[in-house]
Order: sequence, then structure tokens, then C-alpha cells
Amino acid sequence: MTSIRAARFAAAYALLRSAADVADHWIQTDHQATTKGQDGAAGRRACAAHVASYAAVQAAALLGGARLLGIRLRPAPVATALALSAATHFIADRQGGHWRDTEPRGVVRLAHATGSGGWLQRDPQSGYLLDRAWHHAFETCAALIASA
Repeated sequence: MTSIRAARFAAAYALLRSAADVADHWIQTDHQATTKGQDGAAGRRACAAHVASYAAVQAAALLGGARLLGIRLRPAPVATALALSAATHFIADRQGGHWRDTEPRGVVRLAHATGSGGWLQRDPQSGYLLDRAWHHAFETCAALIASA
């Protein structure tokens, strides 16, 4: 039984992770990418639209891939996993453009609290890398949930 759960987890993680890259780098529009971190309603709408398409791509990959692989996933854990992935993606993406703010907020504040503040200031790629690490961590949690 354990090897079946491990296989379900590995498949779920691979499907969620690859779908996330497609959704973030191919499906997301330029408008969404440049607006999603802005303050106000326009930023929230752009981020919500991006996260909706992101979650749809992840759902299609997870459900379609599981079907092709012959892996049975239960609907409730899959829905919970996709909701976790979407919610945490929205939280992180609302930080867009705020990686170098002098008064950090949200995820950026967490990065500063864990000692990454200087790196955020020095390295232009650090914000993107921290963002990816955040997404990977929650996609791992989502895969664990989906495969339960």
C-alpha cells in the first residue's frame, strides 16, 4: 500500500509542478504579470485572473495525467490540494514588485525575518527564486494532500 501512495504522490507532484510552470510562464498574460502585484482593485483582479487560469491548468494536468496514468485520486483531496495551491499562489503573487521595498509586507516580510533581506536587496534574481521556492513548497503540500 505504501508504494502505491508514494507513486500517487510522485505523479501528483510532477503533474502539479509542470502545470505550474506552464501556467506561470506560458499562460499568464503580460497584463497579469505586470499588474498582479499593484495595490488596489486592478492588482487584485489581475492576480485573481492569473490564479484562476493557474488553478485550471493545474486541475487539467492533475486530473488528465492521473487518468492517463491510471491513478485514482479522490475528489475532495484534489479540490483541497488545488485550493491550497491557488490560495498560496495568490498570496505570493500579490507581492509582485515589492521585493525591494524598504517596508516589506507579507511573503517579503517573511523572507526578511528568515535572514534573506540583504539578498533581496543585492540580487535581482532573489525575489523570483524565493517566489519559486514558496510555490514549490506549497505544491509539495498540495501533492501530499491530493495523493492522500
